[in-house]
This record gives sequence, structure tokens and C-alpha cells, in this order.
Amino acid sequence: MEALDNLVRIRRLKAEPPDAKEFAGMMRAAETKLRDASIDGLSADSQFSLAYGAAHALSLAALRWHGYRSESRYIVFQCLQHTVGLSNAKWRVLDKCHAARNLAEYEGHMDVNPQLLRELFDITRELKGLVEVLPPIKS
Repeated sequence: MEALDNLVRIRRLKAEPPDAKEFAGMMRAAETKLRDASIDGLSADSQFSLAYGAAHALSLAALRWHGYRSESRYIVFQCLQHTVGLSNAKWRVLDKCHAARNLAEYEGHMDVNPQLLRELFDITRELKGLVEVLPPIKS
């Protein structure tokens, strides 16, 4: 993966062998968050936070499956085009969600756009399907 190796060279990613247990844990966390985000009666803020957490866990799982690690949430989303073939337009929606999450976390401003929330759910479900079909990590 030339693009990911370039990110290693400029120290935006670290090369690290994939770990099947870590991958499985990320997948479980993502599934739980995505399921919980769909609970009736949750506020839009809570749904957004849980769905965003699921999207991040799935994105990180895909990156780790390929043998890379990142400290940056933005880079994890950006790499989706290389790790699971997610379109640029879709990972850019996740980037918008990342910006909204940062506003909520660091500035206390959370105003969930209903359209963005729907797109987050749709993309996260698609991402789950793409990550689930990755072959098992060899020990």
C-alpha cells in the first residue's frame, strides 16, 4: 500500500503487525456502539456520539488489519479509501462528523444536523459491511 507507506515515511502512520484479538475487540466495540446508537428515545447528540464512535472503531480496525496504526482520527478516516475502498466523498462526510465531534468535545457546541446524522448512520453501516468481509488476520 504505497499511500499508507508514504504516511509512515512522514510519520503520520506507524507500521505495526495486525493483531486478531485487537481487531475483534474493535469490531465488537463498533457493533455495540452502532446498535446502541439506534435505541429509540436517545437524543440526537447521543446517537451522533455513538455512531461516530462506531465509525472510528471500524476505520481503525480496517487500518490495523492492514498493519498500520495512527494517533490521528482524521488520518484514520482519510485512509479508508485505501483500506476498504470507501469513496472520497464518504470519508469526507466522516471528516465533517469529526469536526462536529471536536466542536462538541472541545468547545461544548453540539448541534446535530439531522441530514449529517442520517449520512453518518448510512456510511457507518456500509463501513461495517466492508470491514466485516476482510479475511481473518493470520496469527
